[in-house]
Amino acid sequence: MKKIEAIIQPAKLDEIKETLNQINIKGLTITQVMGCGATKGWTEYYRGSEVFLNVLPKVMLMIVVPDERVDEIVSAIIKTCRTDHVGDGKIFISNVERAIRIRSREEGDSVL
Repeated sequence: MKKIEAIIQPAKLDEIKETLNQINIKGLTITQVMGCGATKGWTEYYRGSEVFLNVLPKVMLMIVVPDERVDEIVSAIIKTCRTDHVGDGKIFISNVERAIRIRSREEGDSVL
């Protein structure tokens, strides 16, 4: 099993949920996050003080899938979320050693 974590632009959330649903990915964890990277940031004034902001709102998706589905899902995420501009996001893939369904104590791919 693999865990796919994708950090994407918030505007792409509805579109990627629809894309993943079309390829039969139902289990998905969505988290609102803040991040900084190649986007350099900007200066704003708050209560008369200059404040440098270098973090932007992002959305992080976490999906755990069988090994054989990783390339298909990564391709779907890239196709849906890529705009060719700085800030499109990143995808991280890692191994999942064990998965357990709490309710029934099932283990392995069947819990996905």
